[in-house]
Amino acid sequence: MKTAVSAASGRLGHAVLRELLANTVAKNIVAIARTPEKVLASGIEKRSGDYNSVESMSAALAGIDTLVMISAPVGNWDRILLHRNVIAAARQAGVRKIVFTSVIGNGQEQDTWFWGAQQVNRQAEADLQSSGLEWVIARNGLYLEMDLRHIIHANTSGVYRNVGGEGECGYITIDELAFAIARLAQSDHHNGRTFNLVGPNMSQAELVQLANEVLGLKVRYETLSDEENIALLMQDEKIAVRGKDVARMLTGCFQCVRNGAFNVRSDFEVAAGRPVKSTRKMMEELRAGPGDPVRPG
Repeated sequence: MKTAVSAASGRLGHAVLRELLANTVAKNIVAIARTPEKVLASGIEKRSGDYNSVESMSAALAGIDTLVMISAPVGNWDRILLHRNVIAAARQAGVRKIVFTSVIGNGQEQDTWFWGAQQVNRQAEADLQSSGLEWVIARNGLYLEMDLRHIIHANTSGVYRNVGGEGECGYITIDELAFAIARLAQSDHHNGRTFNLVGPNMSQAELVQLANEVLGLKVRYETLSDEENIALLMQDEKIAVRGKDVARMLTGCFQCVRNGAFNVRSDFEVAAGRPVKSTRKMMEELRAGPGDPVRPG
């Protein structure tokens, strides 16, 4: 039986492919992407598939038993429709099971700028649950890599700032997420369940202090206003090119941290069959590489 990963050219897609390949032969794995040549994994079948087209995705999913459906990125497009297209295509193609990568949240995100993006993911979860397919929902925590890079960048000024305040959330690396997601895809033991895939909960100040210890930085944490947070994010070229709406949404993520919306119990051990690595261990692995290294300097 074949397992496919859609949106496979992204960081999470590549990581899930690596984990799947570690547990089965290459002929059982298929990578689906709008631009298949961007998929770096070798020895596996690569197919063209576009979330914008039910027909394209249906063709790409021919002969697939299980699909790891990575959620569509935030942007100026109808993400609800994109996810529905994939689910419809999976049904047409005879896919049996979908593992959907969603995002954490306990409901308190309703009063934040993240709420709109969050509702898209929750709608996809509902659509999948009513699709008639077997399903698993993997709600991902915040990527440790992303915020760690911002903390490293802040070493120049000595101050890392966002609106998270004293709120707590559980960070996790892409590789840890992929480990759990691959196992949810390759076993039917947890079908019909929703999992929070996060590391230990900690505050922003605790995250910064740990980064100081592991990476030899000298950074302190400070809060700032919501509008200042948007302006700060727009200084990042990778965020600025995606627009102010994305910066506002990312600020909303830290609003969720601030009000406790991302402070959820981790289901990682149940999903993955082993405890989640400590945040220190994940930082040390990022420092060492070679998967997605994060290093100061």
